[in-house]
Amino acid sequence: MFLVLVAESVCLHGGAYIPAPSVLTQEGVEGIRFDFNDGARVHFPEREDGVWRVTLRDKASGVILYHGDLKSGHLQSAKRYFLRYEIKVVFVSDDGSIRDVFRHQFDPADKIILIQIPVGTLGDAIAWFSYIPRFQEKTGARTVCIVADKFISLFKDQYPQIEFLTKEALADSDLQEKAYATYRIGLFFTDEDKNWQPSDFRHVGLHKTAAYILGVDPSEVRPEIAIRDNSRPIADRYVCIAAQASSQCKYWNNPDGWREVIKFLKDQGLRVICIDQKPVHGKNWVWNHIPHGCEDQTGDRPLEERVRWLTHAEFFIGTSSGLAWLAWAVGVNVVLISGFTHPTNEFYTPYRVINWNSCNSCWNDPRITFDHNNIFWCPRHENTDRQFECSRLITPEAVISTIKTIPSMTALNSDGARPQ
Repeated sequence: MFLVLVAESVCLHGGAYIPAPSVLTQEGVEGIRFDFNDGARVHFPEREDGVWRVTLRDKASGVILYHGDLKSGHLQSAKRYFLRYEIKVVFVSDDGSIRDVFRHQFDPADKIILIQIPVGTLGDAIAWFSYIPRFQEKTGARTVCIVADKFISLFKDQYPQIEFLTKEALADSDLQEKAYATYRIGLFFTDEDKNWQPSDFRHVGLHKTAAYILGVDPSEVRPEIAIRDNSRPIADRYVCIAAQASSQCKYWNNPDGWREVIKFLKDQGLRVICIDQKPVHGKNWVWNHIPHGCEDQTGDRPLEERVRWLTHAEFFIGTSSGLAWLAWAVGVNVVLISGFTHPTNEFYTPYRVINWNSCNSCWNDPRITFDHNNIFWCPRHENTDRQFECSRLITPEAVISTIKTIPSMTALNSDGARPQ
């Protein structure tokens, strides 16, 4: 259950974590230092006589995780996620006499707790952040969220009880040298021993893995997003769509899908606005273009502008992407088209579209590790005529049928006009 060597922590999904400080941040007695910045860590100074006898326990379960003698050195737990540790140290002299030295029960209240979101992807940041306010409320800690600068403006004004810093700002501060504990949110594909996550993220879902790492209630919670401009971008009724993705398996690969759906929406009197970052994306011989018939609002726009478009949209249609998570956070109805993920991977929406008759949910299969470097990744059917069938076999008829159940659509008259 314990490691003696300290290694730099590396995120297995998109970037490196900031390593824990080499000098443990909390001062005990008789030269003992400790903290919880990379699991439970305890440092013991060398003594000429006798040994330190250490017991480390998981307070919640009552299980003893380590019990043994050390002459000196550094002890570190294997588990890096939230546990309520108890550290107990006695000193055993050479003559066998024992005296109590140090005892500490994990107590995050009013302590500096760093929570790292190491990646710059929109969906992950929104999904994982949603549980940080719940952690702060539960623990009463001085909670500091380390996240990319472009996301801070989405949350900062809504959560004054949480501090937000970039990696660079953290490096320029003294918070790491004072931090009581640090937690690293991420997707740990090869964590077979469950040292970084108590439950495999493929089992519990993209967002709820953060809840398990932080030790909070995993029931779904929608984060509050700052809306800086609440004016309508256009007077007409419209729908937002996002078709692009970082990997081909994430696309809606039905050749007629977007064309038929956009035609249906326009026939209902709706304008269709594409808010993707890129109008064209792909690699090698495959390039995905903005869907035919929609209006182009793509580009490197501020997230606040995307929030404005989404806030006033009738609904949003997209795949398992960051913009789908943003739409959910804003509170708009989301039609989510995805076959490579299981519905439990994302937030709940009654407008989820999946074809259970085809191959599906490979992303959530713990036997499979996603290859971030292979844009054409299809672990079960790559280079066969079944490649990407999970989304190819989601028909436009299935998506249109789902759209028709959205309240704003059922309120339409047969001629496409909304009742006044």
